[in-house]
Amino acid sequence: MKIKAATTRKKTHLISGALLGAFVICHFLNHALGLVSVEAMEDVRLKLNFVWRSLPGTVLLYGAVFVHFIMALDSLYRRHTLRMPAREAIKIVFGLSLPFLLIPHVLATRVEWALGGVDLGYPDVLHSIWSSTDGTIRQSMALIVAWTHFCLGLWFWMRGRSWFPRYSLTLYSVAILVPVLALLGFVTAARGLAPPTPSDPWVMAMRPDPHLLEKIRVWLVIGFGAPIAAVLAWRALPTPDKTRIRYPNGRVVAVGRGFSVLEASRSAGIPHVSVCGGRGRCSTCRVRVLQGLEGQPLPDEAEKATLERIGAPANVRLACQFRPLRDVYVAPIVNTDSLGLKTQLALTTTAGRERRIAALFCDLRDFTRLAEHKLPFDTVFLLNRYFETVGEAVESAGGIVDKFVGDGAIALFGLETSFEEACRQALEAAARLAEGIETLNDTFSAELSRPLRIAIGLHAGTAIIGRIGYGKATSLTAIGDTINTASRLEGVAKERDAELVVSEEVVRNAGVVLDGHERMHIDIRGREASVETWIIPRAREIVASLMQA
Repeated sequence: MKIKAATTRKKTHLISGALLGAFVICHFLNHALGLVSVEAMEDVRLKLNFVWRSLPGTVLLYGAVFVHFIMALDSLYRRHTLRMPAREAIKIVFGLSLPFLLIPHVLATRVEWALGGVDLGYPDVLHSIWSSTDGTIRQSMALIVAWTHFCLGLWFWMRGRSWFPRYSLTLYSVAILVPVLALLGFVTAARGLAPPTPSDPWVMAMRPDPHLLEKIRVWLVIGFGAPIAAVLAWRALPTPDKTRIRYPNGRVVAVGRGFSVLEASRSAGIPHVSVCGGRGRCSTCRVRVLQGLEGQPLPDEAEKATLERIGAPANVRLACQFRPLRDVYVAPIVNTDSLGLKTQLALTTTAGRERRIAALFCDLRDFTRLAEHKLPFDTVFLLNRYFETVGEAVESAGGIVDKFVGDGAIALFGLETSFEEACRQALEAAARLAEGIETLNDTFSAELSRPLRIAIGLHAGTAIIGRIGYGKATSLTAIGDTINTASRLEGVAKERDAELVVSEEVVRNAGVVLDGHERMHIDIRGREASVETWIIPRAREIVASLMQA
């Protein structure tokens, strides 16, 4: 029942925010028409008013305002700690401050119309705002605050979606252009207006009493301010029931019932990675429950789906969703102070950070059988020459070698470049690696009973970049679905007797055309959707395509 109620609250918050976002977008694009003319602004305003000032539009708009505000207060009340990432804090602060910035504008454009029938058009409103420095600053701030709050809310919802990386550049561009165009349209239209003329006496007579408007303003301020103050005051009250959460470094955090493990970590200042912001859309905050798992709440549907996708054992829970009812002993798994990595986390800006990269997996085929007939010294020598070939191919293309595992290697591209450049670098590295293997075969043809053969898998997407390990065995690496998929594609290359299997994601973002090669859809364990791939028998064949891109 609680799980269903929480899901309903999230959906209600999201839908009300989407309705308000639709209004904001319409309003800001209307402002942008000031770059054309005030007449164009006024013409579109009348059409939009027909929608938003109609009875259904009014109910939807102001109903969404009320519901969204209540859901925001409910979320603030249920949040057990105010320690949070900066983006989340900005979203909350901007959202709660927005009503107070908009009250004067709403009084002038909507309340006066509702009480007296006076419909102030763009010329009147622009004159009123532009004639006052305070009004201009307040209106500009309201625009920026409203848009920032909307974009952050949208970003928190979209960033965990599989399709987000594909459209992120377009979405980021829109997020910048809309407010810029709206502000430019507002300034251009206001500066181009003729001096204001005195309003007709009958218009002035129809306008509501200024004292009445002031009373409405005060009541609106109280109506929004009092609930916020009440929630903050309620949060300050002590919580009687406490749950003790213990960490491997000896830290013990006592929190009220209902706290999630992630909230407990944040409240105590314990570093705890959570890329999706604590919404259960990733697994980076997961913890291993070492003691006290019995009698705890079971995972809800969202947490269960995430844990099943990563194949987590029964004693692993998402810290953002796990709300212990009794004392518990947990160990965060990814990049946390409780694993003794606090110092290492501070050494690099890439620790525990989400980034879009390209990943290369490569492996020598049948090398074990080849090594059976060689002395250990000869095997080590040959492997080192192979690793040298891999390193030179990867680094010359602009990537880094993550690690060598047996006779295989993992390389990453895009840690310091754009996503598109990372995909081109990965394809270039694959071609260089294939050429290097041919050179090794020519050099050691007399010593090799059979030629060395390489299998390469390439995939690109979002991954978590961070330092993984313990003590001196800690190294910068990448984890996530992108890495797992690249590894699977390397296995497919072996199965298909090909040097390279590359995903469509890499090919599309690199701007390369691979017509003439086989394409196929591959099912990856743990993924709902299949991966569209290209099968390249000889990796050197993509050199010409790279030169044309």
